Amino acid sequence: MSKNILFAIDTNTDEVIVSTSPKGSNKLNLVARVSKQDNLALYHAVQSLTAIATAASLDASAFKALDKVCQLLYAKHNGLK
Repeated sequence: MSKNILFAIDTNTDEVIVSTSPKGSNKLNLVARVSKQDNLALYHAVQSLTAIATAASLDASAFKALDKVCQLLYAKHNGLK
């Protein structure tokens, strides 16, 4: 079963919350918390992703593209390829 990496911003602590969810499930598993200071680019990308997701009219292609950017930035942050 594949897992999806999900991103959120904790505005109280200025951190990106990284979690996974098994495909087809609504259960979330915390993976990491990345502080804004540790990865400013990821933080701003997730902020933009959140803005697209909460817009009155969802632009699905922009959401998918920015989600891919977030995935790549997080992978690079962890030294993954």
